[in-house]
Amino acid sequence: MTPPSPSPRFSRNSSRHCGFGAVSEWSQTVDGLTGKGSSAHFRITVYNAGIIRVQAGLHDGFETNPYSVIAQPENTDFKLEVQESQILLTTAQLHLKIDLTALSMSFFDLSGNLLNADDSLGISWIGTEVTAYKQVQPKEKFIGLGEKTGNMDRSGKAFTNWNTDYFAYGVGDDPLYLSIPFYMGIHEKGQYGIFFDNTHKTVFNFGASTNRFVYFSAEDGDMDYYFIHQPTVPEIIGSYTWLTGRMSLPPKWALGFQQCRYSYYPDSEVFTLAQTFRDKNMPADVIYLDIHHMESYKVFTFDGEKFSDPKAMIARLKEKGFKVVVIMDPGIKTQKGYGPYEEGLKNDLFVKYPDGEIYEAQVWPGWCAFPDFTKPETRGWWAEKMAFYTDAGVEGFWTDMNEPASWGQFTPNLIEFEFDGKKSSHRKARNIYGMQMARSAQEGAHLQNPKKRPFVLTRAGFSGIQRYAAAWTGDNVASEEHMLAGVSLVNSLGMSGVAFAGYDVGGFAGEASKSLFARWMSIGAFAPFYRAHSMINSNDAEPWAFGEEVEEISRNYMKIRYRIIPTLYSKFYLASISGLPICESLALRYPNDPNVYLSAYQNQYLFCGCLLVAPVESTKSITKVYLPDGEWYYLYSDEIHSGNQTIYQDCPLNYLPVYAKGGQLFTSQSDVEHTGQAHDGTLRIHLYKGSSPSAYIHYEDEGEGLDYQSDKYFRRKISYNPTTESLHFEASEGSYPSDFKKIRLYLHGFACRSVELAGKSVALSQENFSFLGKLTEFDPLPEMDHPYFEIKNLPYLDFGHLPGSFEVKGLK
Repeated sequence: MTPPSPSPRFSRNSSRHCGFGAVSEWSQTVDGLTGKGSSAHFRITVYNAGIIRVQAGLHDGFETNPYSVIAQPENTDFKLEVQESQILLTTAQLHLKIDLTALSMSFFDLSGNLLNADDSLGISWIGTEVTAYKQVQPKEKFIGLGEKTGNMDRSGKAFTNWNTDYFAYGVGDDPLYLSIPFYMGIHEKGQYGIFFDNTHKTVFNFGASTNRFVYFSAEDGDMDYYFIHQPTVPEIIGSYTWLTGRMSLPPKWALGFQQCRYSYYPDSEVFTLAQTFRDKNMPADVIYLDIHHMESYKVFTFDGEKFSDPKAMIARLKEKGFKVVVIMDPGIKTQKGYGPYEEGLKNDLFVKYPDGEIYEAQVWPGWCAFPDFTKPETRGWWAEKMAFYTDAGVEGFWTDMNEPASWGQFTPNLIEFEFDGKKSSHRKARNIYGMQMARSAQEGAHLQNPKKRPFVLTRAGFSGIQRYAAAWTGDNVASEEHMLAGVSLVNSLGMSGVAFAGYDVGGFAGEASKSLFARWMSIGAFAPFYRAHSMINSNDAEPWAFGEEVEEISRNYMKIRYRIIPTLYSKFYLASISGLPICESLALRYPNDPNVYLSAYQNQYLFCGCLLVAPVESTKSITKVYLPDGEWYYLYSDEIHSGNQTIYQDCPLNYLPVYAKGGQLFTSQSDVEHTGQAHDGTLRIHLYKGSSPSAYIHYEDEGEGLDYQSDKYFRRKISYNPTTESLHFEASEGSYPSDFKKIRLYLHGFACRSVELAGKSVALSQENFSFLGKLTEFDPLPEMDHPYFEIKNLPYLDFGHLPGSFEVKGLK
């Protein structure tokens, strides 16, 4: 098939823009079409009805990234129509119009609404740099890109993807540690997502220094992007994670509170730390060992003086309910006689210069070689070496410095990586390095403990990192600005497929004030990953180190975290099958509400889909909160507010603004010291009266093993219908018996005094209920009083965890 005569084309000049030009020939393939121009070629692939892949390159074949996309094109029906100089490709969800005179793409929904279109400059090159220029639709907003600072709406800014070790980064600095070249566009006609699958340094410009277009570019490689359209933003994220994978269900202990410091040593200090958590009735599950656990900072070693018997130490910690997570840095000290170095040399496992010499750079141990994690043999070797830790009882792994970082921060671009059989330079491999190290750690955890779920935490990564590890936002600073910036980063990571993410509570660099630490502990309780961390040569920064008031506030929020573990664990289960985040930016559910993008409200988020959290500085005693559409209950008092309005909320240090959404429910349990401790056997369900129906999936399993992957789980759908004034419990699924033998149903906002349970009328009981404990009045002066909220006469109903389906009716 031949289009009209080609339009004029720039001669290829490395210093000038050169467009694709006219398509000279094309042909249909089994899953799309392919074609070429005078010196470039393209391929369009229909992955499914809502995802279309666009590739364009200058060389034979296409250069691909073997690490991020794990989905294969589905056998999707589509049709092609030729209309003069255009091709119209249609699926069950999309129209793609391809202009053959300049290879220009325009994407429409089935109603004919334009979702996204190329600027007339289209796909083009300047030397090796490849760029796609896109039109901006009226009132279009851009969200996503993972670990990026700044406003949630990326309009007017440009961002670089180049994994960077950035100690004490500023709240507006870019780039940081982790790169995810995926964003979503939202405008009046619809929404879409674009994933640019190129591991070189990339730039996304959403209108910085230009008012003509937005664009994304890579310094080398092909143009290779996936266009995604679905009816809603959450479904777009679901499609992106269908492409790049979803996290595995983590062990339940990883959802508990985790304590870290650079560093805890010797072992006696670690014992004291663990015992203090238990003595002070502060629930916690994890203690970290930072680089001082090693001999001279060498990975796969323990310092013989500081930790003379690590296996015995870890066994004692397990008796108290603590898991141990160790740090693993990639730098292997180039020291003769050091086993990992000698083995790496012998088996050709290190990154090298083009002439075959081992690349060395300085990190914590001194001069180091770096394992090439893009080589299968290296990943297998690393996995085997991890027996050193697992034999001692270690159950979690923290991959740090894996950008890769080195003193000087300027890795030579000519060093080479195996890239799984397609040798590549540092320019192509850097952004993928941390992800492949995390992959090696996860595979090692599986190898060494095949019956347990791994927990891996990483600093660096790329699209698809969620398959291998949780992520934290690196070396932040103890400041009010960084506290809020961390919330923004986690929300953005959630929009970008990384559901399991968090920040260093209290700040890593510097020292938090008392009020800042207290507020940060309360916000962190509503984050997917809840870890406090602090730096060497700083004051102690454990929850009890800031005085009695901060200790009690911290304990309150640590306890509320552990009480809602049933909700959190159920949400993690859903995230593992849907790819959706634990912390949802309001833009996910209310994308067309302009208020959710305003700077005053853009950090607000839905935690586990039902609790609206409004982060606020510790220096404020009152704040503005925007409540979107619906009904919202102040969590601590049940005061109800209508949506679509801004309210002024008192926010004393002991009460973080949190609101339950009307029509939703969440579950909780009794207090426990750690996730492995037995609760009292009663599942508390908190249902809030509202005008909208909802469905909640309650999920349980053993918490650590892999039997849940067959049928050893307990899953039950619970649905609220305000029209029929009923709560429906579906029959449970799975062979795992519920850990809860009894249910207590709390009815928030309801006026009924009795209900119908499984066909029988039952009177409700009442109690005074509080989510947070009352603080001790350490200073009896009236002005030092702390507010205390209690929900008076909250109605509730107790009943057994019936196995079949049943209903609670009469919820008026």
